[in-house]
Amino acid sequence: MSLKKEKKRFLASLKLPLYFVGVLWVIKLFEVITSINLGYFGVLPRTIDGLIGILTYPLIHGDFLHLFNNSVPLIILGFITFYSYKSVAHKVLPFIWASSGILVWLFARQDYHIGASGVVYGLAFFIAFSGLFRKDLKSVALALFVVFWYGGIIWGLLPIQSGVSWEGHLFGAIAGLFCAYRYKGVDLPEKFEWNEEPEPDVIVEQPFWIKKEVPVVEEQPKLLEQEQKQIAQNHKLIVEQKMLRKKTGPTSNEPGRPKSLDVDSELEKMKKMLEQKQNNTKDPTDNL
Repeated sequence: MSLKKEKKRFLASLKLPLYFVGVLWVIKLFEVITSINLGYFGVLPRTIDGLIGILTYPLIHGDFLHLFNNSVPLIILGFITFYSYKSVAHKVLPFIWASSGILVWLFARQDYHIGASGVVYGLAFFIAFSGLFRKDLKSVALALFVVFWYGGIIWGLLPIQSGVSWEGHLFGAIAGLFCAYRYKGVDLPEKFEWNEEPEPDVIVEQPFWIKKEVPVVEEQPKLLEQEQKQIAQNHKLIVEQKMLRKKTGPTSNEPGRPKSLDVDSELEKMKKMLEQKQNNTKDPTDNL
C-alpha cells in the first residue's frame, strides 16, 4: 500500500470517531447553555417513554467529567475498529449501540440510563475478543493493547458504584463479545508462506560390514533371452551343417548356406558362451 493511500485510510478511520465525539460535546454545551435537562432522553426500562432512549442514550451525559471519560476511549477504540476492521465496523457500531440499549430497556433497573459507556465497553470487548477468536498477529496485538490499557474497565461490569449504569456496561460488553465471535472469519489477513528451497538428498554410506545391494538392471533378462535364442539358432545351423557334411562331404557351397564350419570347435564355443551367460545372471551380491 502506498503512503498516500495509507494516509487517506488513516484519516478516514479517525474522522467518524472525532465527528461523533464532537457531536457529544455540542449536545452537552447546548444543555448547559440552555439549562435544558436532556436526561429524559435516556433509557427508562420497561416504559413506553423510555423506548426513545434506545436511540439517544449514548448522546446524553451527566456532566463534563462523564463526557470526557467517554470521549478519549471513543476516539481511540473507534479509530482501531474502523482502521483494523473496516469491513465490519459499520455493522459492529450500530449493533452495539442498539442491542445494548434494548437489553438495558428490558432488564436494567427502573432509572434513567445515559452515556456512551455502553458503546465504549462494546468496542473494547469487540477488539479484545477478536484477538482471541481470530488469532492473527494484528488482532492479538490490538487485543493486548486494550487489555493492558483499559483492563480496569472490567470493574465497571459490577454493581459496586452507585450512580453508574453497570447494566449498560455489561450489555455493551456482551454485544461486543457477540460481534467478535460473529465476524471472527471476516477479512482475515493472508497467511505468509516461506518459499524454502527443497533440501538436497543426503547420501549415507553404509558401514563396510553391511552387505551392499547391487541394483539389478531390469533389461538384462530380455538381453539374455535374445542371446540365448541367437545361440540356439547358431546351434541349429551347426547341427544342420554337420548332418549335411556327412551326406555331401567336408564342404558345402550351396546357395543360402554358410561355409563349412569346424562343428566340434563351434559347439564348444557355444557351450562356453552359454555357461558364461548363465553365470552372469546369478545374484551379483553373492561375491560381495
